[in-house]
Amino acid sequence: MRRLAILVLLALEFAVCGCANNTPSTVTNTSTAGNWEAQLINPSGGQASLLNFVVSFKVKNSGPLSIDGFSFFNDNTCFAKDFKSQTETGNASFTTDSTGHVKGTLSLKITSSTTGSVLTLTSNPDGLTGTSNGTTTTTGTLSNGQVVGTWTLTPGATASAKGCNAVNAPDATFVMCQNAPCSTVVALAKPRENLAALFDPPLSFSRPAAIQ
Repeated sequence: MRRLAILVLLALEFAVCGCANNTPSTVTNTSTAGNWEAQLINPSGGQASLLNFVVSFKVKNSGPLSIDGFSFFNDNTCFAKDFKSQTETGNASFTTDSTGHVKGTLSLKITSSTTGSVLTLTSNPDGLTGTSNGTTTTTGTLSNGQVVGTWTLTPGATASAKGCNAVNAPDATFVMCQNAPCSTVVALAKPRENLAALFDPPLSFSRPAAIQ
């Protein structure tokens, strides 16, 4: 009889544990993939207008960015233009509320393997925003994504010799927009419909609305 009682208690314990493990999730998952265009703003002038770039990455909720494409729009003294001349690393962390609003943070660092220059972008707190169609049972896709924050530039020795100057000011800001030019982005040297061709290898890129 005692053995039977012990077996009954064990069965009840397993049943309770099983219920706990099947608790419905209250987290709304969101992922993002594709191209983001960045504009760097530096009221003091300098290289800012030459450091605008496009980057392609994937990430879900939080963690390191899986970067599969990057290119500066214009030639500059701080970095070589081609994709293979620098390494890019970054992280993102964002949450999605019950109404589909996304907010969080993002950081990105570009390090030149030829000049030694380092460009670092850091979003403001909750500087990453957007919307998601995810639910507690499905992973949504981020749309209307935008990141705002500040950036710094540390030139390498080779770049300094060519006139690349350090930037480390609180008014050196950036805006980065998902799959389309930001509304504040000024006209760039290359047409945006050719963004995909900047990558090595070329990436597919959805063509944004025509620029006036």
